[in-house]
Amino acid sequence: MHGRVDLLDELWGMIAAHSAARPAPRTMHIIFLGDIVDRGPDSRGALQWLDRMRHEAPGVVTLLGNHEEMIIRTCERDPMMFANWMRNGGEEAAASFGLAPFDGEDAGDYIEQLRAAVTPEWIEWMRSWPLTATSGDYFFCHAGVKPGVALRKQQRRDLLWIREEFLDDPRDHGAVIVHGHTITPKVEMPGNRIGVDTGAYQSGVLSAVYLEDSKVEVLATGR
Repeated sequence: MHGRVDLLDELWGMIAAHSAARPAPRTMHIIFLGDIVDRGPDSRGALQWLDRMRHEAPGVVTLLGNHEEMIIRTCERDPMMFANWMRNGGEEAAASFGLAPFDGEDAGDYIEQLRAAVTPEWIEWMRSWPLTATSGDYFFCHAGVKPGVALRKQQRRDLLWIREEFLDDPRDHGAVIVHGHTITPKVEMPGNRIGVDTGAYQSGVLSAVYLEDSKVEVLATGR
C-alpha cells in the first residue's frame, strides 16, 4: 500500500462488492502483506485506516513488512536504520506525521520527534504484527521464503527482505507463497508463488487476490 490510502479505499469497495456477489463464506480473512507505510503520501492515514478497520471488520490480518521493520527500528533509536529508512521512503512517511524535512544535523532529535508523532501505542501495535499466515495450501508473508528451508523454519530476515533467490527458484516450497515486496507490472502467478505488489505508490495500481480452494481472482484499482 505504501501510504496510498486513497487506493485502499477504492480497493476495499471492490472487495466488498466482490464478496457481496457471492454466497456468504463460512470464514473469510483479509490479509495485508506489509509495507503499509513509506514512499507514498499518507503513511499516517494508512495506519489510521487499518487501526480503525481492525476493530470494525472481523478477519483482518496485517503482516509485518520490511518498511514497518525500518520505522520500528528507527523508533528504537537505531541511527543506521534511520539513515536507511530515510533513503527508502521514510522522508514521505515523516512528512505525513507532521515532521519537517530532516536537515541532516541532529538525527537523535529527529528520531525523538518521530517517536512522539507515531506514538508508543502504534509502535507496539506494528511490533505485534505477525510475519506469516497460512490458509489451506497458501503461505502468506511479506517478501518470500528461503528455498529449500521448511516453512516452519524460515528466518525473519528472509521473510522480510529476500528477493532474487526466492523469485528465481521454480521449486515447490511446500505451499503456494503469497507475497509482496517486489514490484511487478501485474500480479505474478508462476505456479509456486503469487506476487501481489504492483507498485501502488508510483503506478496507482493497488492489487489484491481472492483465493478460494484452487480459484484465484485478481482485483486491482486503475483497471
